[in-house]
Amino acid sequence: MKQQFSSKTLVTLFCGAALTFNVLAQNSQSTVIVSGSRFEENLNEVPANVKVITREEISNSSSNNIPDVLSQIGGLNVRSTNGGQLNLDATVDIGGFGPTANSNTLVLVDGQRINPIDSSGVNWESIPIDSIERIEILQGGASVQYGNGAVGGVINIITNGNRSKLNQASLTYGSFGTAIANAIVRDSIGQTTYQVTANTSNTQGWRQNSAANAYAMDAKVTQSFGGLDKIYTDFFYAYTNAQNPGATVGQVGSGDPQAAKFNNVGSNSSTSNSGIRFGGTKDFQGGNIAEVDGYYSNKSVFFNTPYYDSSSAISVGNYGSGNGNLNGWTMNLSPRLKSTFGKSSSTIFGYEFNQSSQGGYNAYSPTTYSAMNAAGKITNPNGLYQSLQSANLLNQSIYGIAKLGLLNNIDFSGGFRRQTQSATANDNSLTSNNGALTGSQTYSANAGDLALNYSYLNNQKLYIKWNQSYRFPNIDEFWGWDPITYKRSFNGILKPQTTQSYEIGGNWLSSIVNINGSMFSSITQNEIRYDLDSGLNINSEFNINRRGIVLDGSSNITNKLTVSAGGKFQKSLYASGPYAGTSVALSPDLLLNARANYLVNREWSIGGVVNYVGNQHYDAALSDYNSLNVMPSYAVADAYLNYSLNKFEAKFTIKNIGNSLYGTTGGYAWITKANGGMAPNYFYYPSDRRSYFVSAKYNF
Repeated sequence: MKQQFSSKTLVTLFCGAALTFNVLAQNSQSTVIVSGSRFEENLNEVPANVKVITREEISNSSSNNIPDVLSQIGGLNVRSTNGGQLNLDATVDIGGFGPTANSNTLVLVDGQRINPIDSSGVNWESIPIDSIERIEILQGGASVQYGNGAVGGVINIITNGNRSKLNQASLTYGSFGTAIANAIVRDSIGQTTYQVTANTSNTQGWRQNSAANAYAMDAKVTQSFGGLDKIYTDFFYAYTNAQNPGATVGQVGSGDPQAAKFNNVGSNSSTSNSGIRFGGTKDFQGGNIAEVDGYYSNKSVFFNTPYYDSSSAISVGNYGSGNGNLNGWTMNLSPRLKSTFGKSSSTIFGYEFNQSSQGGYNAYSPTTYSAMNAAGKITNPNGLYQSLQSANLLNQSIYGIAKLGLLNNIDFSGGFRRQTQSATANDNSLTSNNGALTGSQTYSANAGDLALNYSYLNNQKLYIKWNQSYRFPNIDEFWGWDPITYKRSFNGILKPQTTQSYEIGGNWLSSIVNINGSMFSSITQNEIRYDLDSGLNINSEFNINRRGIVLDGSSNITNKLTVSAGGKFQKSLYASGPYAGTSVALSPDLLLNARANYLVNREWSIGGVVNYVGNQHYDAALSDYNSLNVMPSYAVADAYLNYSLNKFEAKFTIKNIGNSLYGTTGGYAWITKANGGMAPNYFYYPSDRRSYFVSAKYNF
């Protein structure tokens, strides 16, 4: 693998910067967040490691999409199987969960979840980047507040944070035929604030068969009634159409990274996502505040893989579905009440209702079906050329959170949630040996936390915390693949996994440096994962430990130079069984991030960002681990030049300055070959090489 920055050099630079930066506070005591308890509170009073990314930081960066923001400003581990300029399928891993990071990192918009009920990624493109007021990143478990999936951490994207008038449009054009346009209109009429944002993004892609386009619109109206009282409604719509180049066979850096895999040529997927979010706040006075929020969303996905309808595939027995479809909906309602007693004591009680349904099919052409039938592959004919699946989920939760002021600036807090999920799944696969299958199961899971928070000086705190969080299986984790026949197999509805964690952290400020950080240790039981040895999704019988430290700092060194640095060192290891001490796949031990911005004068500024990701295991069967190489570490740097004059702004950006050839994700498995055979091999998903972009923004 070629790269401009060696691991040793980058680590040395980072450590030197951490020791010499004259860092002031990133977040003051007056910073208000909502992710800690789902009600507004001062950041310094929250016993958790929370980082806030502001709208200004997003604007003064090289990021064109939300995953880039989370990687370059948030310092998080971001992976992609289609690593183009739009980052449509990006996975964000906060807790070191590797292949299941999507399911253990909860993503919210204005406090409401947008994670799908299957294992697919978050539709980041459904959130126009100009609609964002700030992003709150909470490290660690938060299932008491948010329930299922808030295990590794929470990303809360906050929109429309104020009533000020804003009319803005921007255009970006650059390498690989990439064109991005954003627009936002916001104003207030009396007590009513409206905001409309829109985005269109298009790229031809660096790789073969990697073109993509995405369109998103969001319209939000907030009605204030004085004081804290308000209601809001937010309509959203997004559509994407993306070609799928597939993986490059071999270890990272080998093969032709621009070529599409032979059975992915011509393939694409399109996604339509729409819905409504709503909510309100009522201050009953006397320290009692009620809030309610909810949403309804509808999602449709269409997959097309023309290779499997071709004579090239059929003639060698490479049978597969030429197209498929998923349709589903989700609704959620969450009322809650906060009562405050005295100066620093409070209770929160809430209820959450969630219902989801999704169905889909995998369709075969008549020619493919006939060939499969002649070869004895059709063992469950259903009168259609389709295999059918569907699943329904019903979730209900109750939770409570209490905070008690013990002494001056010392608070004790604790919380509990119990969630019950009823799941029903149906499978009618053409290749099933057992006919149509139906399964149903009801499971419950408990979350809890206890914490002490000491705000010992202004802008400084120390906290210690115990937490238990959980996640239920995604609906596609009810199925797997038979390792002998390679037929789809129904493995049943899995139990929820639980994670107990211990954490100590805080914010330390001296005359020359401010460090925000935490140390943590966790253990997960019944972790839900895909077992490549058996071909099934399972509850792991072996516990998994995760331990590490997170540090972050940001400051104006002078009135012209702003510098930020952060890092995470973490070990994610099997704690017991025959693979004790083995690392979790796709979970690097070391992440480093450094950013700088220099104001040359009132009009001109320059800046840059460097991300380093340590080496990590390929996603592979545990039985193969000891004989495999690891994915190499990589460093990627971006730089930008800004010009601003009155209402006009322009930016020139270079991404991946060192022209690094790297992959953020990869694996080792049995790979389909063009001649119909299969063989075990490495594979990886290459990221884009060096690229250039010019942007212009105007405030009307």
